[in-house]
Amino acid sequence: MYMELTEEQKLIQDTARDFAKAELEPVAAQLDQGDDRAPLMANLKKLAELGFMGLNVKEQYGGTEAGVIAFSLAITEIARACASTAVTLSVNNMVCEVIQAIGTEEQKQAYIPKICSGEYAAGGFGLTEPGAGSDPSSMTTQATRDGDFYVLNGSKIFITSAPYAGVFVVWAVTDKDAPKGKGISCFLIEAGTPGLIIGKEEHKMGQHASATNELIFDNCRVPATAMMGKLNDGFRIAVAELTGGRIGIGSLGLGIGLAAMDFATRYTTERTQFGQKISSFQALQWMMADGYTELEASRLLLMNAAWRKENGKSFAKEASMAKLYATESANRACYKAMQMLGGYGYTKDYPIERFTRDARITSIYEGTSEIQRLIISREILRSFAA
Repeated sequence: MYMELTEEQKLIQDTARDFAKAELEPVAAQLDQGDDRAPLMANLKKLAELGFMGLNVKEQYGGTEAGVIAFSLAITEIARACASTAVTLSVNNMVCEVIQAIGTEEQKQAYIPKICSGEYAAGGFGLTEPGAGSDPSSMTTQATRDGDFYVLNGSKIFITSAPYAGVFVVWAVTDKDAPKGKGISCFLIEAGTPGLIIGKEEHKMGQHASATNELIFDNCRVPATAMMGKLNDGFRIAVAELTGGRIGIGSLGLGIGLAAMDFATRYTTERTQFGQKISSFQALQWMMADGYTELEASRLLLMNAAWRKENGKSFAKEASMAKLYATESANRACYKAMQMLGGYGYTKDYPIERFTRDARITSIYEGTSEIQRLIISREILRSFAA
């Protein structure tokens, strides 16, 4: 693997960094209050105009076709300023990719350009259910065939961007008698479809600007042409897309961790105690050394996983390793940063407490750290059995 970035990748990284500094950082604290999403929506539109909503999407569908490495770099830079914007960006890219991977040509043309252009502020990824989180194959939402239509009944939870998503990729059981995980299909459902109800919004610990809602399907009737891919083949698709999504969330975690360490390190060069800058204290220097070393290791793991995906190689183990280590490192970095600021780190006068809250979910969504360890160990054991 060649580690040097291409000129296009550097341009995307620089553009994302400049945008984050100019547009996201000034409103991040305001967005954290969660009362007004207007700045978020405006910035999502600007990011779409810059080409960030389809970084690994073909140009013919409105994407930039920049690849997975560029996607990871962009998410990291955006997350350094606003995790809520970064997670929306990550999910939008994931929705575009799944439609591109298995949708019909008509479906691709109908929906991907709308997300990439910002006509749709977001796309929704409807997989998780109250009784099917880490085990999505246990979902109970059903899609029953009725002539040329399917009728969906059930619910999904923790759906990012639900109130302002223009289209949802939704998984439902189409053969309840099939073995577990074998009778699930994938559908595209437009916002506003009768029977699709946006339920309660979750009151979360962090990432307040990003809406997270329940989806309810009450005799939601969609044409049979809304199905993506093959009948009863949806679970395999979901697993594949979650694998790629882990690169996005790992990159998001890396961005938050870097933001926390950068702020805390800069603070130590300005704060004086015992007649000297606290950056001269060995205890804080070791926190810096450990924090930045772990985050650099996270970056390398993410680049490896992104490179493998971009080059058509197997990447499940590598994506899980990167997601596990980057998100756990991000949480540790935020706690180190808070310790470096002392009592001030615990107040809302400084962004460290927000970074800490925003980082916590990264080791939970897109597969918990415990699930990542199961995947990694499974892949290791499989290599020994070969």
